Amino acid sequence: MPAKRLRLGSHVFTLVVVLLLVPAGVEAQNGGVTIKSTVSEVVALSVLPNSTQSHVETSLVSTGSTVRITLSGAGADAPVILVPLLVRSNSSFKISATVESNTAEVTQLSVVDARATGTLVSPNSVSELNVPRQFDVRGLDESTSSVQNLLDPSRLVLVASGPRVSRGGTLTSPNNALQITLLIRVKPQPGRGWLVHLTFVGTAGSLIQ
Repeated sequence: MPAKRLRLGSHVFTLVVVLLLVPAGVEAQNGGVTIKSTVSEVVALSVLPNSTQSHVETSLVSTGSTVRITLSGAGADAPVILVPLLVRSNSSFKISATVESNTAEVTQLSVVDARATGTLVSPNSVSELNVPRQFDVRGLDESTSSVQNLLDPSRLVLVASGPRVSRGGTLTSPNNALQITLLIRVKPQPGRGWLVHLTFVGTAGSLIQ
């Protein structure tokens, strides 16, 4: 009895794990084999590199979904600082802010602009960005954007929210972030050096969009 030859077709599986690309509950089946993958919601915040301004001492610490900005100075002038905050997410998101200082007040925190950094940004991330009215000065002229909106130092304040940002890429890809430009106006107390800590926290919403 001639031996039976069993010929197995060549099946090559390549599993590419890209944190911001894979949706929740992915399943791949071949015969009796099922591969399941579950991805958690991710919101990552950072600040555009080399964007600090020389007229104010600035220190930046970015850890995952949190950015902590420390501003300091010695003069009595009220400085205005622009911060290009980068948001990457595989879900809807919210960004909240809190301020800490005993020597100055943050008299204004405003969103002056929002734009996509590249082709891996969801097309509706800019148009559907929601900013509370008191913080939204997009498209307004310089004189209008000087209105004060004093932050409450005792609580987190919602600054912006929106749909999923990143269609693919990683947490460091240059073309998958939403850049939200923040205007920060500080009023130091007279006759002393000043120090302000601003913390921005990103939280995730639903993965399914």
